[in-house]
Amino acid sequence: MRRLFPCPGDDGSASGTAPGSGSAPGPDSASGPGADGGQWSIDALADAYAYPEEYGHGPGSGAPDAAPAAPGVWLRANMVSSLDGAAHHEGRSQPLSSEADMRIFGVLRGLADAVVVGAQTVRQEGYGPPRERKAFAWRRAAAGQGPAPAIAVVSAGLDLDFSQPLFTSPLVPTLLVTGAGAPSDRVAAARAAGAEVVFAGEGATADPARLPGALAERGLRRLLTEGGPRLLGQLVAGGALDEMCLTISPRVTSGEAPRIVNGPGVEVPVDFRLAGVLEEDGFLFTRYRRTGSRAA
Repeated sequence: MRRLFPCPGDDGSASGTAPGSGSAPGPDSASGPGADGGQWSIDALADAYAYPEEYGHGPGSGAPDAAPAAPGVWLRANMVSSLDGAAHHEGRSQPLSSEADMRIFGVLRGLADAVVVGAQTVRQEGYGPPRERKAFAWRRAAAGQGPAPAIAVVSAGLDLDFSQPLFTSPLVPTLLVTGAGAPSDRVAAARAAGAEVVFAGEGATADPARLPGALAERGLRRLLTEGGPRLLGQLVAGGALDEMCLTISPRVTSGEAPRIVNGPGVEVPVDFRLAGVLEEDGFLFTRYRRTGSRAA
């Protein structure tokens, strides 16, 4: 894996240490991978993808470029796109992925308090409960986090199979995020299955603009969304997204798959600033942060 941006040395790593990592070997150290390639360690990737410092995973992540969606909360997305802009192939993102992409996928989960995902994506991708990973134990303990991130499923009708392991045997309780007007019988069924129901707004569906704040009220401030495209479109339209981690796959799919953001349009395009680019085997792992002030 190579770091293409920031260029090695631009962030203080010329001496062989990762940004903000003190004397620990970093991505450009002689004992680890650097500009010439090689597999980055989990710690090096975790430092590169750390949340902004005020959200708790130590130094090296810098200050945000704009105020977050809600006080004390940060929402990032992790998505993959084919070279021709498809968000998936035949309904699943795995055919567009790679070993390096899955390592970053795991790191982003390891840093998060909660993973926000749409109900349709849960069904299509076969989501199960996150497991505890020893590689992240000290980071999560230092940040005051539980052993694994919670899965927060966003759903209007709560039409989910509550007999699945995601609900019956999670390491931490699975959350269902919906509106206060959601069907009462499905809310009761979810609670009976052990899920925690979070209301974000007064309507039948979750209000995307209020979703980060509703989770932050439960102490979940470092948020990661894995889509799908419809949910991500709603979050963008609601002004809730702070950061985009986008893998560009060197594969062409054609077909009619949606873009990674597939929802209501925004009146003015939202500007993001390039924060980082890694490369491995032709895959580009980009990271962008929103700039400017958030719309009211």
